Amino acid sequence: MKKSLIAIALAATFLGGCGMFEASNDSNKSVTVSKAELGSFGVDLSARNEAIKPGDDFFMYASGTWYDNFVMPADKTRFGAFTALAERSEAQVKEIIDDITSRSNLNADEQLIADFYQAYMDTEAVNKLGISPIQATLAQISAVKNTNDLTKIFGQAWLTGTESPIGGYMWFNRLDPNQYEMSIGAGGLGLPDRSYYLEDSERFEEIRNAYAAHIATMLAFAGIENGQARAEQVLALETKIAQGHWPREKRRNRDLSLNQVKRADLAKQYPDFDWDTYFAQSGYKVPQLNISQPEPVKAMIALINSEKLAVWQDYLTYHTISGNAGLLSDDIYAANFAFYGQELNGQQEPRPRWKRAIGEMSDTESLGFAIGKVYVERYFPESSKLQMAQLVENLRTALGQRIDGLDWMSDATKVNAHAKLAAFTPKIGYPDVWQEFDGVTILKNDLMANIKNLRQFFHADSVAKELKKTDRDRWGMTPQRVNAYYNSSFNEIVFPAAILQPPFFDPMADAAVNYGAIGAVIGHEMGHGFDDQGSKSDENGIQRNWWTDEDRDAFDAKTDQLVAQYNKYEAIPDNFVNGRNSLGENIGDVGGLAMAYHAYKLSLNGKAAPIIDGVTGDQRFFLAWAQVWKEKRTEKSMLNQLRGGTHAPGRFRAQAPRNHDAWYKAFDVQPGDALYLPEDERVRIW
Repeated sequence: MKKSLIAIALAATFLGGCGMFEASNDSNKSVTVSKAELGSFGVDLSARNEAIKPGDDFFMYASGTWYDNFVMPADKTRFGAFTALAERSEAQVKEIIDDITSRSNLNADEQLIADFYQAYMDTEAVNKLGISPIQATLAQISAVKNTNDLTKIFGQAWLTGTESPIGGYMWFNRLDPNQYEMSIGAGGLGLPDRSYYLEDSERFEEIRNAYAAHIATMLAFAGIENGQARAEQVLALETKIAQGHWPREKRRNRDLSLNQVKRADLAKQYPDFDWDTYFAQSGYKVPQLNISQPEPVKAMIALINSEKLAVWQDYLTYHTISGNAGLLSDDIYAANFAFYGQELNGQQEPRPRWKRAIGEMSDTESLGFAIGKVYVERYFPESSKLQMAQLVENLRTALGQRIDGLDWMSDATKVNAHAKLAAFTPKIGYPDVWQEFDGVTILKNDLMANIKNLRQFFHADSVAKELKKTDRDRWGMTPQRVNAYYNSSFNEIVFPAAILQPPFFDPMADAAVNYGAIGAVIGHEMGHGFDDQGSKSDENGIQRNWWTDEDRDAFDAKTDQLVAQYNKYEAIPDNFVNGRNSLGENIGDVGGLAMAYHAYKLSLNGKAAPIIDGVTGDQRFFLAWAQVWKEKRTEKSMLNQLRGGTHAPGRFRAQAPRNHDAWYKAFDVQPGDALYLPEDERVRIW
C-alpha cells in the first residue's frame, strides 16, 4: 500500500533488575529462578553448539545446534527469533479475528475488521473478478497522450498502488519538527536495489533475465502483445532509473538529503516537470518541501521527458498489476509470487491466505490499530509496561554515566549529549491516543474497494493535518508488530507490545537475560539517537550540529573503524556486508550492548551475579543477545538483505560482543581465535 503519511522513535533512579531472584555474594553458588519461558532462566541452552569455540563463531556457539537442525518452512525465506515471535503475534491476532467473526454483537471497529477479513478470504469472489478491480487504472494508463497525462498518474500512485520515478510523502520538517513537510525523492524500481540492475555478474544477470520474463508474464494479464520485447524495454528504462539513483549509503547521509525549497521556487530549481499537476493529484498544499535527493530527482525528470510514452505506459501497466497482485485473482498473485517470492527470495510456497490477510490488515494505514487495541487488552499486561519503563530508565542512567566517562568527547559536547538523553521520550506497548476510524467504509464483498477506501481515508487525514502542528501521539508501528524504532524528529524510542515477549523480554527470566536481550534492544534504539546520522539532530529533534569539530572527528574515526570491521563479513560468496550502509545499525548494536551491560552491572548493586545451570551472569547476558539474532536465511534472501537492507544479517549482529572486553573474559577468548580483536581494535563508542 502506498503511504500518504509515514510516522515510523531527567536522570533516572535505578530500581534494580527485573529478574526474579536475589543476587548472591558467592559467585560459585548456583541458584534457581522462577520458571522462564525458555529454559530455566530465559536462554535456550539446547540451541548451543558447544563444539564450537565462542571466540571462533559466537553465533554458531550460541545457536549452532538449532541452526544445523532447523528446516526452513516452505513459506519462509528467513526464520529466527524475530520470525518465531512474529508468528506468535500472528496467531494471537488470528484468535482475535476468529472471535470477532464468530459473534454478531460487534462494535463499529470490530465490524470493520470482520467485513475486511471476509472480503479478503472470499477467494471465489476475488478470482471471479480477475484483473477487473484495476481495469480503470489500466485504461487511464492506456489513454496517456502526453507527459501531462503521465504526471497525473505518477501523482496518483498513492491511490493506485503503482510505482513512480518521483515519489512524495508527508514527513517532518527536520529544522522544525512541529511542522509537517513534503519530502520528494527518486524511486520507481521493481528490484530491491540499483545494484541489481548495474552490477555485472552472472548472479545478477540471471535475476535481470528472470525479471524481464516476469514483466512479460504480468503484461499478458492486461492483454498486451509482444510482451517479451516490451518487457525488455521496461527493464532498460528501470536500468536508466537505477543509474540516476544514489547508492544506499549516500541516501542515508542526512546532510546530503536536507534540501529545503519553497514551493514558489520549485519550478526554477527543478524545471521541466509539471509540479502543479503532480501535487494536484494528492490535494496537498505544499508551501515548502524537502528534496531528499536533488541530482536523482533531476535525472528522473530528464527521463520522464526523454523516454517514449509507450514504454512509460508499459512500465506503469506492469507496476499497477504487480503492485496490486496480492489483491487480485490467484493466477495473478501466483505469477507475481513466482518472481518476488521464489526467484528473488528463495521462498518455496506462498504464505497461507489468512496470514496474508492479517498482514494487510495490520498495517498502520489499514485496520492495524483497531486490531492492536484488542491485542493489547488480551495479551499485554500492564505489569510488562511498568517493568519495561523501569528498564528504559535504567538504560538512560547507564548511558548518562557512560557519556560522563568518554575520554574522546569534550565537556561542551557532553552537555549537549546529556540534554538529548534527558529529552528521550519512550513509548511502550501501545499509543495513548488510539486511531479512530469514523467515516471508513468496508464492504464484505469488495476487497479492492476496501483497500482504496482505506488509502483515501488515511490520505485525507494526512492532507487535513498538513498545515497543523505535528501529531506526537501518532505511532509508526502497530502494537502487534514485532519491532522497535527511533524517530529522530521527535527524539522518541518506541517499543510495540508484541516485542515485549520472550526471547526479548520475560518477566520471569533472569535479569542478565532481560538486559542482554530487550535491554540491548532499548540501548540499540537509544543508540540511534547517537549514531552517525541520528547524532545530527539535537534534543528537540532539530537537525543541527551540536558537536565540536574535534569531537566529531574523533567520533568519525571510531565509526570508520566499525565500517572496516563489518566490511570484512562475507555473508555469501563474493558478497559482503556493506559496513557504511549498515553503520547506524551497527553503532546501535555495539553501543546498545555496552549500555545494557553497564545497566545490568548497576542492577546488581555491587553484588556478584549468581551462577545458574553452570552459566555465569556475563555469559547469560551475551548468550541472550546472540540468541535474539539467531536466524536462518535462504541465500537469495541474504543477497536481498545485503543489497537492499540497512541491517547486517543476524549471524554478524550476534558477533557484536567481540568489541566488548567483558565478553573476552566471560568466554575465555584468546589471541588466535577467529573473532579475537586486540584491545586497540575493539570499537568503543558509547
